[in-house]
Amino acid sequence: MAMNAAVSSPWYRSLNRSQWNTLFATNLGWLFDGYEVYALILTVGVALHQLLDPTQYARIPVYAGTIIATTLFGWGVGGMIGGILADYIGRKRTMMLAILAYSLTTGLSALAWSWGSFAVLRFIVGVAIGSEWATGASITAELWPDKARGRGAGLMQCGLGIGFFLASLVWVFVSPNGPNAWRYMFVLGVLPGLCTLWIRRGIPESAVWERTHQRRQAATARKKSGAKLSADDHALARFTLVELFADPAVRMRLVIVFLMSLTTTLAWWGISSFVPPYVASVAAKAGLPGPVWAGYTGMAYNLGAILGYIGLGFFADVVGRKPVVLVFYAAALIMTPVLFLWTHNLDLLLVAAGVNGFFTLGQYSWMPVWLPELFPTRVRATAVAFAFNTPRFVAFIGPLIAGTLIANFGGFGNAAVTISLIYILGFVVTLFLPETRGKPLPERI
Repeated sequence: MAMNAAVSSPWYRSLNRSQWNTLFATNLGWLFDGYEVYALILTVGVALHQLLDPTQYARIPVYAGTIIATTLFGWGVGGMIGGILADYIGRKRTMMLAILAYSLTTGLSALAWSWGSFAVLRFIVGVAIGSEWATGASITAELWPDKARGRGAGLMQCGLGIGFFLASLVWVFVSPNGPNAWRYMFVLGVLPGLCTLWIRRGIPESAVWERTHQRRQAATARKKSGAKLSADDHALARFTLVELFADPAVRMRLVIVFLMSLTTTLAWWGISSFVPPYVASVAAKAGLPGPVWAGYTGMAYNLGAILGYIGLGFFADVVGRKPVVLVFYAAALIMTPVLFLWTHNLDLLLVAAGVNGFFTLGQYSWMPVWLPELFPTRVRATAVAFAFNTPRFVAFIGPLIAGTLIANFGGFGNAAVTISLIYILGFVVTLFLPETRGKPLPERI
C-alpha cells in the first residue's frame, strides 16, 4: 500500500525543503545570467551608437556581432574553469564565486568608453557568467530524485528565460532615458551578488559530490604514496579534463553531446539573438519606436522560452529525453523562416517570436535534463561544462557570420535561414544517445 501511495502521489510531494531551496538558488543564478546576457542583446545597438563615430553606423551589425561573439568566447573559457572547479572544490562554493564574479564584472562593463573597451569588458563578463551554469545543473541533478530530475532541470533552466524577460521589461522603462540608458542596464546587474549571502546558508552541498570527493582524495593520497592503484583509483586521480578523453565510452558520448550543444548554441547566437533588432527594424520602417518594440519582442520571445524550458523538462520525464529533443530541433528549423521571412505584421511577429522562443531558446533545457545523466559523478561537472561551453569556441563565429551576412544581404531573413540548417546536424546526432529517463545517475558507464 505504501508503494502504491508513493507511485500515485504527485511528483512534487517527494521533494524536501533542501531540494526546493537548491532549485530556487540555481534558478536564481541562471536568472541573473539571463538578465545580463539579454541586456547586452537589447542594448548593444544603442551602446554602439554612442561608442562609434557616425561614419561607422552602417557597420553596426558587424561590430555588434563582434561584441556578442567576444562575450560568447569568454563564456566558453569561464564555463570550463567553473566546471572543473565544481568537481574539485564543490558545487555550492563554485556557484557562489561565479555569482559574485559576474555581479562585479557586469557593473564594470557600464564604464566602457569605446567599442574596443566594451568588447574587452564583455569578454571578462563572459568568463564570469560561464562558470555558473554547469555547477547549477550538476547540483540540481544530484539532489533531485530520479523520477523528477527532468522537471527540476527544466524549472532550473527557465531562470534564463525569466532573466531575459526581466531584462526586456526593464529596458522598456530604461530605454527612454537618453544615450546612457544602456549603462544603467549593466549597473543594475551588480545587485545579484547579494544573493550569495542566502546561498551560503540556504542550500546544502551535494552529498553525491562529497562522497566522490572523499574517494578522489583517498586515491590521490595513494598515488602520491606510490601504492598500487585500481582502475577506479586511476580514474579518480586523473585530472578530470584528461579523464573525459581517457575513457572511450565517456569520450564517445562527449563527441555526440558536443555536436548537439554546438547546434543549439550556434543557431541561437547566430539567429535568435537578432530577433529583437529584427523586429525593431520592422517597427522603425512603420514609423514606430524601434527600441520599445525590441523590448516588446524580448518579452514575447522569452515568455515562449520560459514555457519551452519547463515544457521540455516535463515532457522529457513523461515520454523520454530523445523524442522531445528531436521535436524541438525540427520545430526550431521550421520556425526560422516563419519568423524572418513569412511574417510581416508586427502583432503576428510578436506571436511568431513567442513560438520561436519556445523551441529555440527552450531547447537549451535538454542540456541540464540529459547531460548529468550521461556521465559519472567523478567528471560530471567537467563533462557538463565541456558539452555546454566548448561549443562556444566554435559558436562565437555565429554572430560574426550573422552580422556579416545581414550587412551583405541587406536584411535578416536570408542570413537566419542559412544558419538554421545547423539544426539538421543536431537532429541526426541525437539519434545515437541512450535514453536515460527515470534511471539513477551513473557512477560509471
